[in-house]
Amino acid sequence: MVMAHFVESFWGERNNGFDILYHNMKHGHVSTKELADFIRERATIEEAYSRSMTKLAKSANNYSQLGSFAPVWDVFKSSTEKLASCHLELVRKLQELIKEVHKYGDEQIKAHKKTKEEVSGTLEAVQNIQSITQALQKAKENYNSKCVEQERLKKEGATQREIEKAAVKSKKATDTYKLYVEKYAAAKSDFEQKMTETAQKFQDIEEMHLLHMKEIIECFSKTVKEVHLQIGEVHEEFINNMANTTVANLIQKFAESKGTGKDRPGLIEFEECNTASAVEGIKPRKRKHFGLPGIIKKEKDAESVECPDADSVNIPDVDEEGYSIKPEASQNIL
Repeated sequence: MVMAHFVESFWGERNNGFDILYHNMKHGHVSTKELADFIRERATIEEAYSRSMTKLAKSANNYSQLGSFAPVWDVFKSSTEKLASCHLELVRKLQELIKEVHKYGDEQIKAHKKTKEEVSGTLEAVQNIQSITQALQKAKENYNSKCVEQERLKKEGATQREIEKAAVKSKKATDTYKLYVEKYAAAKSDFEQKMTETAQKFQDIEEMHLLHMKEIIECFSKTVKEVHLQIGEVHEEFINNMANTTVANLIQKFAESKGTGKDRPGLIEFEECNTASAVEGIKPRKRKHFGLPGIIKKEKDAESVECPDADSVNIPDVDEEGYSIKPEASQNIL
């Protein structure tokens, strides 16, 4: 059990302990709101990190897929996507935790309002003793002043009337001073009783508040730890995948996916040329006569007719360009 520190530590001459404890209770709600803001900021950071990791994973598709190193990018992409998912899961859990903190903050406001009503009597007791203490101090000062004045007049040999007048004032100051001493005693008793009870109430409220805040922080820590364990598993998986992605495996995958075939070029030997069979396959070409189309046609017509004896055929003379030489006029039959 926690010691009653508040009961023992918030008294003092000015009796300001109540004010300190009351505002400390009110500040508990401020702390709750600030804790919610802190967790929200952490969630925002995790969400931004998750988006960045998702973008990084997608960028792996843009890297070269041509070389033997290409399969490694698939390992990077898978691992990065899982890391992004882990951080997004942390964001979801933190947002749920923020809702719980807000719920507790609403309950705090209601509890503080109720407590304020319950300790209103203590506040009155504080104000009463503070007021009586000030009045008592003034009454004491006035009493001392009147007593000193009366004694001064006696020593200086003042008239009897002056001494009697000073004695009346001194007696009045004495009665007032005694009255405030009695009032102070009553106010002190009431104040101590109520302040003791209220100080303990404030400590109980503060203990519950701190316990609840610690539970929230423990939940926060547990959530982060669980996600970090998942992140550690993803990293461990990445290490194992890279260990299994050996150089031999990368070479094999490249050969299987990009290979052009396993049939090697056949053996080709020198073969002697078979001229006999080559010549048999060649047809003799006819010699094309040079000449004009008309003359060539006549020659073809002449060839198509059974060729007579060479002596009976009158073959005209042909010039260098292939034209027939016309016989001289003297050779014509008249």
